[in-house]
Amino acid sequence: MRGAIRLSALSQAGVVYVMTHDSIGLGEDGPTHQPVETVASLRAIPNLYVIRPADGNETSGAYKIAVNKRQAPTLMCFSRQNLRNLPGSSIDAVAKGAYIMSDSDGTPELILIGTGSEVELCEDAAEKLRAEGKKVRVVSMPCWKLYEEQDAAYKESVLPKAVKKRLVIEAMSSFGWAKYFGDEGDMIAVDTFGASAPGGVVMEKFGYTIDNVVARAKALLS
Repeated sequence: MRGAIRLSALSQAGVVYVMTHDSIGLGEDGPTHQPVETVASLRAIPNLYVIRPADGNETSGAYKIAVNKRQAPTLMCFSRQNLRNLPGSSIDAVAKGAYIMSDSDGTPELILIGTGSEVELCEDAAEKLRAEGKKVRVVSMPCWKLYEEQDAAYKESVLPKAVKKRLVIEAMSSFGWAKYFGDEGDMIAVDTFGASAPGGVVMEKFGYTIDNVVARAKALLS
């Protein structure tokens, strides 16, 4: 559908695209069907709002944006696996593109940035890190384009330039993410084709576990 999606963006048509079964979490269908590079390629299309919601609240926020945007198409990327509603998620904050889902008191030492199904993982890892005395902020970033449309003050409030230890978690290609995690940050990504196994097993093998996120976070802070 890429050609049609691109043309709708070029034509400023208010189309709503609903795409499911994203990332390596797709599971047994394997690397032929796991769209590891697809979201990165869609984010590159001008005038297309690509939103990857983390839970039901963010999904509602994404639909709200999609039906109100009449001069641009909106594409929503959904996981195959079930996701729990997160305490800090927000319907309205999706319109900002990225927002603080949870935070420690004071200036954070580390920012965990996630999208879609991986925001839940960020929250679980942050809870463990905070229990060990680390100051951790979790940022949900469902839509790059919406975030880039915010003013500088808002962007600074979410991702302060002074906090350079940042870990991005997305179960797809790292392409394009460097501008958010920077020179002193890192990313847990999939820069190869996926693998065929149950979704949970594939995610574990590629490092999408609480223990691995915690270990990678600690490596950044050391």
